[in-house]
Formats: sequence, structure tokens, C-alpha cells
Amino acid sequence: MSEKTLTDAFYETLKDVYYAEKQSVKALKKSAKAAQAPELKQAFTKHAEESAVQVERLVQVFEAINKSPRAKTCEAMAGLTAEMEEDLGDFGGTEAGDDVLIGCAQAIEHYEIARYGLLKSWASKLGYSEAEALLAETLEEEKKTDALLTQIAEGPAAEMAVDEDATPGDDGTSSKTPKSKSKASA
Repeated sequence: MSEKTLTDAFYETLKDVYYAEKQSVKALKKSAKAAQAPELKQAFTKHAEESAVQVERLVQVFEAINKSPRAKTCEAMAGLTAEMEEDLGDFGGTEAGDDVLIGCAQAIEHYEIARYGLLKSWASKLGYSEAEALLAETLEEEKKTDALLTQIAEGPAAEMAVDEDATPGDDGTSSKTPKSKSKASA
């Protein structure tokens, strides 16, 4: 049995991410259908399209290292998408539904960010400059999507949500200070 190398690890992880990205496209399409807020539907739809391009970009990474594109079941993504399915069953169509969807989507994004960051680092070590550039492009897209999801989660709708932790003051109003709508007043 030959000793495994970083080249082997890169290829195995690439196959894993290829599977994960394909599953991500399906999960994003399902999330777009389930989302209630138009801004969230649009974010999911846009990232599903972007993820389809990322799948094609992964094919280019395989080609850059002279390997055939092959997927290997990614247990992490299988778990994340199964959790999303369960959460959709429990919370889909409820007041908390969009927030739960954002949480599921960010779990997937964080996994992808970790994996693309790792592959980019390994590509650099291995001298795969073309693969490194392709992976860096996808990594930045994943980070932007994560930031957008955070922005949506913390946006105006989140500020208007009922805060069950707020305690009434002496005059019956909440003792918590509302968030400022203007960054200039901060």
C-alpha cells in the first residue's frame, strides 16, 4: 500500500466538495420555494444560479489537475441538507420559517467556506495555481453569500420582530433600546 499524499487528500476533498456543491444547488432551489420574504427568495435563487456556475468551476479545477470530475458522497452535506429538510417540515410556513432557513443556509455556507479555504490553501502548497485561482473565486462568492444572509437576518424585518426577552418598563414600554435605523446617528 502506497503512502497517501497531500495530492491524494486534495483530490479526495475535491470530489467531496463537488458532491456538496451539487447538493447545495438543490437545497437552495428548495429554500427559494419555501422562503416567504421576497428578499430571501431572491438571495436563494441568485445563489442557486451562482452555485451552478461553481459546479462548472469545480469541473475546471478537476481538469486543471488532470483528473476526471467525480463526486464522492459528502456525509457533512448529507447531514446539513437532512437537517434543513427536517427544519422545513417543522418550521416551513411559520413566522420563524425564514429565520430557520437562513440558519440552515448559513450552516451550508460555513461548511463550503471551510472546504474551499482548505482546498485553496492546498492548491497553493501543491503549485496548482489555476486551481487556486478558481477556488479563490468561489470562496469569495461563498463569503459574500454568507454576509448577505446575515444582512437579511438582521435587516429591518428582524428589527421589527417581537422581542420576547424584552421586559416592560414602568410606563409599559420595552426596557430595551430599539436599534437605530440610521448609521449616521450612531
